[in-house]
Amino acid sequence: MARSTISEGGVVLAVGAVQFVNILDFMMVMPLGPDFAKSLAIPVSHLGYVGGSYTAAASLSGICGAFFLDRFDRRRALVVSLVGLAIGTMLGGFATGMPTLLLARVVAGAFGGPATSLSYSIIADVIPPERRGKAMGAVMGAFSVASILGVPVSLELATRGSWRTPFFVVGAAGALVCALSFVALPPMRRHLEGGGKADVPLSALVRVDVLCSLSMTAVVMLATFVVVPNISAYVMGNLHYPRERLGLLYFVGGLASFATMRIAGALVDRFGSAIVGTAGSLGMALVIFIGFAEFPPWLPPIGIFVSFMTAASFRNVSFNTLTSKVPRPAERARFGSVQSSVQHLAGAVGAFVSSQILSETPTHELLHMDRVSWTSIAISMALPPLLFVVERGVRRAAASPAPT
Repeated sequence: MARSTISEGGVVLAVGAVQFVNILDFMMVMPLGPDFAKSLAIPVSHLGYVGGSYTAAASLSGICGAFFLDRFDRRRALVVSLVGLAIGTMLGGFATGMPTLLLARVVAGAFGGPATSLSYSIIADVIPPERRGKAMGAVMGAFSVASILGVPVSLELATRGSWRTPFFVVGAAGALVCALSFVALPPMRRHLEGGGKADVPLSALVRVDVLCSLSMTAVVMLATFVVVPNISAYVMGNLHYPRERLGLLYFVGGLASFATMRIAGALVDRFGSAIVGTAGSLGMALVIFIGFAEFPPWLPPIGIFVSFMTAASFRNVSFNTLTSKVPRPAERARFGSVQSSVQHLAGAVGAFVSSQILSETPTHELLHMDRVSWTSIAISMALPPLLFVVERGVRRAAASPAPT
């Protein structure tokens, strides 16, 4: 189908709904961690394993998807991924211990990973490069909406029912979005024209620009997931933030992120990903140092959480917009699968590393968060030079004749 006959706004809205469910499925698990850890007798210092099991499965499915996703209509592939994600999410509500919870998260991750790569591939197919930063910022706004509405509502459902309730509700929402996506999205077969995927070997992605882009992905996810799985346990156990106000923390942080992502998308379109992403990376390093390595007693936890979400928005919109410009049209889903694999593998490694570094006191405080913080900061500093290298390559490719 020609791009001109597709409603860009409708595609962005549909993909945004998919990403909302996908991100909420992942995001709600860590805030609920102290609740199900108590119920299932899981040490809070081991919550990284729960988050890591999802990302490890998503990484493996990304590797597998790289060999075949580009051969199918993107809409149908996305629907299949959403069905599997909904099933995996609901299985989490039936968990009886650490092994069964890990199994449920593995199922969710195995389908959630391809759903992410397909979503970004659809945006790259439909939205031209000059407007892609704004569109990517809008789609990534699903992260903010999940924080503003999804996570607080999930925490409230857990309070009024049990920690299992959010898993069932989000799983049902995934099934609903799956049906709506099939109706709202047009067939996505433009990438198959002229032979499409079958003519593009995986080895075609072994290029300097692709490898640098994947390196950016690994850096961002490693630096993020060393810290993120432990935030709820840290603010509750170490900073003594009340459980009943945890939803407010994510609500306010989500509002800040939502506003920032729209601004970040416009700034990326105007100044480029490298400049905006570097500013976000430096801001993130400062926030992690203050908030988790040397937390001042006078600083309210909500202040550091809002700053964390704001800096992450600038960095993530810049990074994702830039990587969307790296693959050629016939490579996008395949590139997205490989990127998803690297992204989730790096996230799993980060979560597992933090679980190895951290330990828990009898009063449920996390020890060695300063080591986790410095690890994240050190990894983050590799991103700015990679941003400039990849952006220079993208501009050079745009100025050159398209390859035959």
